[in-house]
Amino acid sequence: MIDITHGIPPQHVLQGALVLANTLPYMPAGVHVAVVDPGVGGKRKPLALRGGDGRLYVGPDNGLLLVAADGLGGIEEAVVIANENYMLTPVSRTFHGRDIFSPAGAHLAAGVELRELGPALDPAGLARLELPVAEIGTARIRASALYIDRFGNIQLNLTSKDLEKVGILPGTKVEVEVRFERYFAVAARTFAEVRTGDIVLYEDSYRNIALAINQGNAARMFSLRVGQEVLLSSA
Repeated sequence: MIDITHGIPPQHVLQGALVLANTLPYMPAGVHVAVVDPGVGGKRKPLALRGGDGRLYVGPDNGLLLVAADGLGGIEEAVVIANENYMLTPVSRTFHGRDIFSPAGAHLAAGVELRELGPALDPAGLARLELPVAEIGTARIRASALYIDRFGNIQLNLTSKDLEKVGILPGTKVEVEVRFERYFAVAARTFAEVRTGDIVLYEDSYRNIALAINQGNAARMFSLRVGQEVLLSSA
């Protein structure tokens, strides 16, 4: 058993989906159970899925699983977990992670067939998350904060190719506008290329562009939350 994280903020389905998508390519194929489930007890369905590469996914039908699965071959088979023989009963109305998802994952890992868990679903009808798309102009980028890690580094919905389109390259000075306040950052390859306390724009370990403060907490300094806008332009 490999525990990826228990550090997703409550109700942050998108952050959970991004962490899953970023980490599963480094994980052995197996049964992947993920639970960020603000709709527990409501109309959302409990799912078990088979991916195109043979991985099995267990979790709520709220888009949490599909960002990762779509990047690893898509979904070939989907079922609603409905067979009480594979649940911990009585099932709580508010703790399906314990009573439905974890038991289903364990039974799948022990060899139970996916179809034994419940009726089939059309994968095309599964809930999907709408990922924000950056606006890239000729000299300016309007991005969104996708994820904030425990260091306060802010992952943006950008890649290095997006920065190149507006002339932001390593060594470039960058104007950053957050919540109507303007700051100056340095585009760099590593934290060592800037001074302690400097704002740095860099490519993180998952090849997303991120905004950080060398030995500081960017999210705290900017008072920035996931989903808020960040404007970038060459200074």
